[in-house]
Amino acid sequence: MRMLIGTRAAFASLALLAVAALHAGAQDAAPTATAAGTAGGEMEVKLCDNKTTTTVPADQPRTAENGQKIASALMAQWLEKNPDTGWVKDELERHELVMPADNNALIGRGQGATYSAITSEDVLLWRNETVKFAAEGSTIFHSGDKLKSQIAVSCDMCHPHAANTHPETYPKFQPQLGRVALLRDMINWCIEHPVRGEKLDPDSANMRALEAYIMAQRKGAAMDYGRR
Repeated sequence: MRMLIGTRAAFASLALLAVAALHAGAQDAAPTATAAGTAGGEMEVKLCDNKTTTTVPADQPRTAENGQKIASALMAQWLEKNPDTGWVKDELERHELVMPADNNALIGRGQGATYSAITSEDVLLWRNETVKFAAEGSTIFHSGDKLKSQIAVSCDMCHPHAANTHPETYPKFQPQLGRVALLRDMINWCIEHPVRGEKLDPDSANMRALEAYIMAQRKGAAMDYGRR
């Protein structure tokens, strides 16, 4: 049996809102791993670089704790061979949900809820509902259970705090799909493969919340669709 798992669990926070602004220069692909049965009752877990490996008991329980141990061993090797990859450290130094734009300057202008003047209550409502939406996406992003993972893996194990997701580069051609993809297409690919969860309806509340969280964490990045 072949399955994909995330390999950055050692650097991911499982706290509800332990989220961070994205490192603007991070473009390296998040490592994933392929597990294959080996002789002796062991399982070899290999990174997608096809070089970094570790072995674990084939009957090891599929728990988040065990998944993190595997990820830690693999990432320790990977970082040793890639010492200049600093985006993981950068991400872990930031533990905040990125806040939406400040719209207070609009108070008193037109285009309120009923085409009247915008009030402070309008601005507060916009902010609170937007933050709540992004926060809900964070809880899904950080939960293998909410993603219905078969191997106790969540999105943050490959992408700490939504790091290295670059939603501003979509739509773009993705080799994994063999076609031009939207952000939600890649979210579903990751859910189906590294996470080993259940594909989401593209218009579902969970998909919309995940997109909101990922895009919130990239606040300030210039749109540049198609960029690799």
